[in-house]
Amino acid sequence: MMKLYSGTSCPFSHRCRIVLFEKGMDFEIIDVDVHSKPEDLAVMNPYNEVPVLVERDLQLYESNIINEYIDERFPHPQLMPADPVMRARARLMLFNFERELFVHLRTLEDGSATKKALEAARTTIRDNLTQLAPLFAKQKYMLGEEFSMLDVAIAPLLWRFDHYGIEVTKALAPVMKYGERLFSRQAFIDSLTPNEKAMRK
Repeated sequence: MMKLYSGTSCPFSHRCRIVLFEKGMDFEIIDVDVHSKPEDLAVMNPYNEVPVLVERDLQLYESNIINEYIDERFPHPQLMPADPVMRARARLMLFNFERELFVHLRTLEDGSATKKALEAARTTIRDNLTQLAPLFAKQKYMLGEEFSMLDVAIAPLLWRFDHYGIEVTKALAPVMKYGERLFSRQAFIDSLTPNEKAMRK
């Protein structure tokens, strides 16, 4: 059985929980307090970070790598495109998300960041997401009508908008409406920890 070491409020762990619940197979989630990590975490992941996936002799870290492994191991429902060209484009978009959105999210998660750095991170995330808004005026999900790994990647960020203090502008309305579609999926609802539920009271 797969075991996921997961931070209870970690957006990257949240991605992996969403995929596990979308797949609907047997797994175990081991909650990790990121402020008091178990000693064996550093053995499984040299960066001493969550999430970590363990299956038999395999130990994986980094949420996108974990999620692609789960998707290939349990291909139904398929979350990465079957076509090699579309799959490559999806991977490129995931890479761009990390560089243009989630690198700034790490700043917001950092308790020692300055007020100026926090505000710059919020503005950059908001502006970069606003560029995606026209996409959702035409389609249901990131790649069209089918839910995919790109939606998984971005859902934890959209859920945490209030928590991170990111301003929701009028131009962001289509993105937030898209977010509500993601939040209504049963797998997303099942993936939420008590800490994450408390982020949106």
